[in-house]
Amino acid sequence: MTRYRHPGTTALVLAAGQGTRMKSDLAKVLHPMAGQPLLAYVLGTLDELGVGRVLVVVGHQRERVMAAFAASEVEWVVQADQCGTGHAVLMAGAALEGFEGTLLVVCGDTPLLRAPTLHALLEEHAASGAAVTVLSMRVPDPHGYGRILRAAAGGIAGIVEERDATEAQRAVDEVNSGIYAFRYPELATALSGLAAHNAQGEYYLTDTVPLIGRRGLGTAVVCAEDHRELLGINTVEQLEEAERIHQALRSGETP
Repeated sequence: MTRYRHPGTTALVLAAGQGTRMKSDLAKVLHPMAGQPLLAYVLGTLDELGVGRVLVVVGHQRERVMAAFAASEVEWVVQADQCGTGHAVLMAGAALEGFEGTLLVVCGDTPLLRAPTLHALLEEHAASGAAVTVLSMRVPDPHGYGRILRAAAGGIAGIVEERDATEAQRAVDEVNSGIYAFRYPELATALSGLAAHNAQGEYYLTDTVPLIGRRGLGTAVVCAEDHRELLGINTVEQLEEAERIHQALRSGETP
């Protein structure tokens, strides 16, 4: 049920991954939590958010994912080869041709994500006039996450991956959630400048943030109140923990 209204926003859900650490051949977004696939929770949140369009990027077992959500009012984008998050957004270029509004990029494996948090992100993005607004979170253990480096004058100085971070930067507990609000025309320009100069040979969406900043366009950060709702599911243990939190919240308990 729609609770908010963001008709000028298009949501792009990244749901192409296999999820090799799940120890299963099943597409990660089809793994069940409390009886529903992970992707179902994300789509429900976007429905509550009231966005204008929902695009879902699929790759691994895409026919199976599309069949599972055949009744959903979503548009499918195929990423046949998984070459990174930036590449996934590039694959949506044809579907987004001529679009000049806000593109909300979310992950398909975040079943605890809530509409009020995304609403706050979109509201701050509009109010700040930034070309990109990153949703961040503060976590007890930032190991493995990209650290948010805030600029002294506000906005983002950079997002540094752990393997590239200095000792001081690794001590930063504010990290990137992988969720963004972009002014799409500026993002499209930045995507054209992406390069895969990394060990994985992938195109990272995070690299568009400094590209946008270097063009003199505004960047902003919104930090979520509760990091747990932004946790992505990469392992069976994380799935079990997410289900525990989900069930506790449903029963009114403190997770």
